[in-house]
Amino acid sequence: MDKNPTQDELRDFYHQEIETLKSSIQGYKEAAKPVAPDDAYGRVSRMDAINNKSVMELSLRQAEVRLSKLERMAEKIGTKTFGKCIKCGKAIPIGRIMAMPESSKCISCAR
Repeated sequence: MDKNPTQDELRDFYHQEIETLKSSIQGYKEAAKPVAPDDAYGRVSRMDAINNKSVMELSLRQAEVRLSKLERMAEKIGTKTFGKCIKCGKAIPIGRIMAMPESSKCISCAR
């Protein structure tokens, strides 16, 4: 991005990120449903289905954490604290904000 986005552009960006993530979360919830013991799976296929369910549950938890962070950051748009590192107080580069909008720390403090 060549210029710093306006507050409205940032709100739109965060809204789009949040809506996309909410859609992904719905997919993860569907994929993480319990595997019924009476489904006609072979032993290996059933183990694979259970493993896939575990992977989807982890993805779901990670997506829910990211969603929470995104929503928290979106609420800060227009305040003095938006775009400031919570650890050192320095400005977070706009490139980092656009690449990782849930970031609340600058690159140095995130290490």
